[in-house]
Amino acid sequence: MPEAPITKGKAPFGAYATWYRVTGPRGRPPTLVVVHGGPGSTHDYLLNLARLAESGWPVVHYDQIGNGGSTHLPGRGADFWTVQLFLDELDNLLRHLAVEDDYVLFGHSWGGMLATRHAAARPPGLRGLVIADSPASYPLWLREMKVLRDALPPGVNDTLLRHETAGTTDSAEYQEAARVFYERHVCRLTPWPRDYLASFYEVHNDPTVYFTMNGPTEFHVVGSLREWSVVDCCPRIAVPTLVISGRHDEATPAAVQPFLDLIPDVRGEIFEESSHVPHLEEPERFTAVMADYLNSISEGGR
Repeated sequence: MPEAPITKGKAPFGAYATWYRVTGPRGRPPTLVVVHGGPGSTHDYLLNLARLAESGWPVVHYDQIGNGGSTHLPGRGADFWTVQLFLDELDNLLRHLAVEDDYVLFGHSWGGMLATRHAAARPPGLRGLVIADSPASYPLWLREMKVLRDALPPGVNDTLLRHETAGTTDSAEYQEAARVFYERHVCRLTPWPRDYLASFYEVHNDPTVYFTMNGPTEFHVVGSLREWSVVDCCPRIAVPTLVISGRHDEATPAAVQPFLDLIPDVRGEIFEESSHVPHLEEPERFTAVMADYLNSISEGGR
C-alpha cells in the first residue's frame, strides 16, 4: 500500500500559531483529530496513530500552544494557561482545517479530559469520541495516585515524599525514584520508544505549561488543574464513545469509571499488557480496536 501523504502547517491562533500535521488524503470521512496529553506535552508519542490513514481515515496531529512546533510562551503564568485557552485552540484548528463538520476526537490523558469537555458542548460535526487513559477528575486521579505510590517498592515513595516536602523535585534522586513509577504505570516498554522519548524531552526542554497546570510529575499534581473535573460533562455527551485504558495504567479503573457510568453511549476496552500508552505497548491490537470503532462511526452506528 502506498504511503499516506503528509501535510504540515501552522494555524494562526490570535497572536500565536498552532503547529499541525495531516496524514492521509481528505477523502473518507470522518477525520480523526488527535489531542495529546500533558498538558504541556507534544504530539510525538502519539504519532503511530497515523497508521490509521492507511485505511482511509485522515489523521490530524497537533502540538498544543506552549510546546513542540507551536508558539512557546515561557513568561506566561497560570492566568494565561487555562482549560478554555486549549478549548478555543482546538475549535480554531478544526475551523482552520475545515474539518469541523465531520470529525472524531481521540484524546489521550489530559487530552481525553479536554476532548470530553469539547464533546459535552455537542458540536454538530462531532461524530465520535475516544477517551484514552484519562481520569474523569484530578481529585480522583490524586486519590488513585496514592494507592499506586503506596504499592511501589520499599523506600521509593519515601524518597518521593521527602523531596516533594522539601521542594527539591528537580533533584536527580527524585527523578530516579519517579522513573520507578513511570516504568510501572506510564510506559512498561524497555527501552522507551523513540516517539515517547521525543515528547518526554520536549516537556523537559520547556516545562512551562506542564509545571503550571500539572506539577513536576504525573503523580504530584500541584498545579492549576488539581481540582479540575469533567465528571459533570459526561451525561451531556451525545456521540458513540470508546474508553481505552491499560491494565497497569496510572489512569486506574476507579479513575476511569465515571466515563463508563455516565456517558450514555459508551463502551470500554482494557489492554491487558499495557499501562498508560497502549498504542505503543500493544500497537497491533490498538490499531484493530480503533479501526473497528472508526468503521462503526463511518457506517452510522454500532
